[in-house]
Amino acid sequence: MDPVFQHKQYLLKRQVLALTGTFRIYGPTGELLLYSRQKMFRLKEDIRVFSDEASTHQVLQINARQVIDFSATYDVTDSSTGMVVGALQRRGWRSLARDEWHFFAPDGRVLGMLQEDSLNRALLRRFLLGSFLPLIYTLTAGDPAQTYNTAASNTLSPDGLSPNALGTLRQNFNLFRYETVLGLTGFSNQIDPRLTIAAMILLAAIEGRQTSD
Repeated sequence: MDPVFQHKQYLLKRQVLALTGTFRIYGPTGELLLYSRQKMFRLKEDIRVFSDEASTHQVLQINARQVIDFSATYDVTDSSTGMVVGALQRRGWRSLARDEWHFFAPDGRVLGMLQEDSLNRALLRRFLLGSFLPLIYTLTAGDPAQTYNTAASNTLSPDGLSPNALGTLRQNFNLFRYETVLGLTGFSNQIDPRLTIAAMILLAAIEGRQTSD
């Protein structure tokens, strides 16, 4: 695995008013690790991720299986080996109220879930506060069905996050650009970090389309 995927913290930046989605991902000490620029007017998402702004070394590819819809599945491929490392699926109907993504291994096994912090906060974002209430996601390993069944009994921290989270994805409030910080705190062998980076980019891409609509 490329060393750029072995950090525990990443910062993604995207200009809010840019015509195309240009993403820069930085490491914990501020160094540029990954760069991606979306192609315009594509019916099926095809995102190429590079280790430099000159786009000379491709490290990751994210491809939608269907024409873009609100419940699409995306295959994530390691460009150096050509091997699919897994897939991401946005749970469309659930995400209308509270955004939710499922992570899958190459053999189709469910690995975990990335979910918006709470239903109440999600509804406040959609219908009242918008970007003034920054997004927070929790990454949890295991079968999402078990997470639903045990969620009511989990003790939440003051910010509403599950104590057994493998990581969090937090949006920074910024009027001039979209920023998110990915922090991985759990065991790296439970969910491939390349999938979490791909999810971070897809969330930024979808947020950009919704902002420009």
